[in-house]
Amino acid sequence: MIVKTQYVTFDVEVSLQSGAKFGPVTLAYETYGQLNEAHSNGILLLHALSGDAHAAGKHSPTDSKSGWWDEAIGPGKTFDTDKYFVICSNVIGGCQGSTGPASINPHTERRYGLTFPVITVADMVNAQRLLLDHLGIEKLLTVVGGSMGGMQAIQWAAAFPNRVRSAIVLASTARVSAQSIALNEVARQAIYADPNWNKGDYYDNDRPNSGLALARMIGHITYLSEASMRAKFGRRLQQREHYGYDFATEFRVENYLKHQGDTFTKRFDANTFLYITKAIDYFDLSYGHPSLAHAFEAVTAKMLVVSYSSDWLYPPAESKELVRALLHNGIDTTYVEIKSDYGHDAFLLEVDRLAELTHDFLARVQHDGQPHHPTHLVMGRHKEKATS
Repeated sequence: MIVKTQYVTFDVEVSLQSGAKFGPVTLAYETYGQLNEAHSNGILLLHALSGDAHAAGKHSPTDSKSGWWDEAIGPGKTFDTDKYFVICSNVIGGCQGSTGPASINPHTERRYGLTFPVITVADMVNAQRLLLDHLGIEKLLTVVGGSMGGMQAIQWAAAFPNRVRSAIVLASTARVSAQSIALNEVARQAIYADPNWNKGDYYDNDRPNSGLALARMIGHITYLSEASMRAKFGRRLQQREHYGYDFATEFRVENYLKHQGDTFTKRFDANTFLYITKAIDYFDLSYGHPSLAHAFEAVTAKMLVVSYSSDWLYPPAESKELVRALLHNGIDTTYVEIKSDYGHDAFLLEVDRLAELTHDFLARVQHDGQPHHPTHLVMGRHKEKATS
C-alpha cells in the first residue's frame, strides 16, 4: 500500500489548556481506505510518544520500512480499510510534519525551540478536532490509541462526546502516576545534561544526540518486561565468549539499547521529546473534578479498554481504575486484560488478539440499538460486571 503524507495549516489562534494562545497550526496526516457517503466510517488513530502520521503502508515502492502499525491497518486487517476510513495525524508539538518546537515561527522566521508553548494531551485533541472539521467528519466511528494515544482517546470521549461513537484504549491510563512522571523526568534530565542542548537552541549547531539517545534508552526499558528481556537477551554476550572485565558493550541487551537510542536520534527531535513527555506528565482527567468518575459524566461513547498483564509502565490496575470510573456512570464498557510477556509494547505486538476484540466491538458499535450489559473480560475469560 503506497500512501502519501498530507499537510493542512489552520491559520487560527487556538486556545491552549495553559491559557496561552497559539497559531497558526500545521498538522501532518495520512489516511487509509475511503470515507463513505454518510461520513460514518471514520477511525481516528492516535499515536504514542515516538509515533507519527505514517501508521501504515510505504511512501514509495523502495521504502525498506512500513508505517509503525502496518500489521494492524489495511484490507482484512484489524482496522480493515475495505470497511473503514482510517486517519492518523502527527500530534501538535511533534517533529514529523506537525507544528512543534523544531518548526519555523512565522513571526520571527526562527525555529521555536523553547519559545514553543507547553502543550497537553487536551491541546493535541483540540488540534485533531480541526482536522476532522477539515475532512468533513462530524462523528467518528471510533478513536483508538495505545499509551499516549490511549490518553488522547480518553480525552476525545470525555471532551467531545457528540463526536465519537466509541473509543478503544490500549495500555493506557486516565491519570499518569508518580512513577511514570519520575521516569520521564530522568529521561529529560539526560537531554538537559547534553552540552549540545544549549537550552533548546541547538538547531544551527550539533544536536544533543547523546542526551536524546540516553533518554530513549531509559524509555525503552519501560516498554519491555523482565520476561521479554530474559527471553530475548538473557545474559548472552555480544560478539564475545567470555567477560572482558571492562566497560565495553558486552551484553546483548546493552547493544540493543544503544542501537535503539542511536536510531531514535536520526528521526526525532530532542525538544519534541521534552514537550511530549511533559504533556504525558500533565495528563490527569480528574484534574478540576471532584473525582475521576465525575470527569466521565458526559461520555456517551462505547468504551473498549485493554490492558496487558506484564505492562509495568501503565499496569492493569490503572486500566481497572479507568473502567470503574466509566462503569460508575453506566457507560457501556468492555474491559480485557490480555496475558502477554511483551510488556508495554504488547499493544503494538499482540495484533491478532486485538483484531478479534476490535472486530466484535466495532460490529456492536455499528448496531447501536442492540441492548448490551457492560462486561469485564480478563485474559479471555468472560465475566459479567454490574453497573454501579
